[in-house]
Amino acid sequence: MNRVSLLGTRSGLAYGALGAGILSFLPGVGEVGAVLVFAAILLGWRDLRLVSRMLFGLVLLTLGLAAVAEPSALPAAAASMTRLTALILTVMLLSSMLGTSADLGAISRQLFAGSPMARYYSVAFGTGFLSMPLNFGSVGVMATMIRGEMDDRGDSATTRNASRGVLRGFGASPIFSPLSISIVLTITFVPALKSWELIAVSLPLAVVYLLVGGMFREPEQSEPSTNVLTEPVSGLPRYAPWLRFASIIGAICVATFSLSGLFGLSYSRSVTLSCFGAVLVGLGYRKLKGAEVQLPSMAPMSNELVIVGGSAFLGTLISTFAAQWLGTGFSLPDWAYPVAAFSVPWVFFLGGMIGFNPIVTGTLTGGILGPIWPVGAVLGLGTAMVAGWGLTTAGTPYSANSLLLERLTGYSAQEAALRWNMLMSVCCLLVSGALAGTITLLLSGT
Repeated sequence: MNRVSLLGTRSGLAYGALGAGILSFLPGVGEVGAVLVFAAILLGWRDLRLVSRMLFGLVLLTLGLAAVAEPSALPAAAASMTRLTALILTVMLLSSMLGTSADLGAISRQLFAGSPMARYYSVAFGTGFLSMPLNFGSVGVMATMIRGEMDDRGDSATTRNASRGVLRGFGASPIFSPLSISIVLTITFVPALKSWELIAVSLPLAVVYLLVGGMFREPEQSEPSTNVLTEPVSGLPRYAPWLRFASIIGAICVATFSLSGLFGLSYSRSVTLSCFGAVLVGLGYRKLKGAEVQLPSMAPMSNELVIVGGSAFLGTLISTFAAQWLGTGFSLPDWAYPVAAFSVPWVFFLGGMIGFNPIVTGTLTGGILGPIWPVGAVLGLGTAMVAGWGLTTAGTPYSANSLLLERLTGYSAQEAALRWNMLMSVCCLLVSGALAGTITLLLSGT
């Protein structure tokens, strides 16, 4: 099989898994989707990073153990793998479609205007806003703008502060975004937790995190960026791109909460269907406008398939094994739950510092702690998980966004994590851990 044919086959298998995830309510379709995911991963083995290969090996090992010890758990694990794989593929489809929008260029140019403090907050909050539908595409767009500024004026405090804003803005997204894999995975492994309850706490936490970031930046001169193109200074033309993007995000969120709350669908499935619906509407609109409609190749998604799909498969089996080994009546001492909630963000962050993806850490954390956590205090665990996820994404050198920013701007991911963000990360870990521990303490009644 030549290279082109192989890539086409891998992409076809990924799209097949996406279809299976959408139809996973049908009997047996979840298992079929998992088989397609495994096949796509195996065909893309040469493109997998070391961490992905290790994770896939762990998945295969756990699969073998479950086949011998608890085969009845495999269908649920396969269905979970299919659902979350469909989620990440749909989000990437949405990102690809919106990434070519002319509105995106106008929004990103506006973010680099103004005084130093206003520019930093514009970049940070703007990246967080764009990352809801664009995922890593938001980092790519903003980093390209920073690269243009560097080409015009060279390395400066302005470009370094903008880079800080991009990392922190993207890091805020896992804390608050209803469409993020972090909130979906947290709700999946802590099913007693309601999405609106979690977001009601995590959204203010994310806002505070971004506001505090203004204290952790370099002094710079007040001249506006020379790379900013002329934009309308006032009126609807200036805000129209923002309104259009906001309407897309708002429609997806409304559809998600409606499917989840009114129709009783799982949160992961609700997000998938909402994003997929937005993709279909966008493709239909392009078709009506006479533009070329072409789906992107999913062949480069091998690592994402392992990390997201493999973690979902692994997490479901870990939850099953933990419940069996620990027993249904197992519980920690009352004082241990607030301590554990305080520690969870640190576990995420320390794992990220040695290369563990937050999805893997979240899977292990949710799979082990979710079944034994006091039902009345699940908000504390959920807050700890999404806060740790976001801080790890923004402040560790092996996160995908840090590596992407490094590739596009040349700023070292190690320097960004250890010099630019470490003090802020430690302060925010203390605050978020204390918040999660306090919520757990109050709600558990200990």
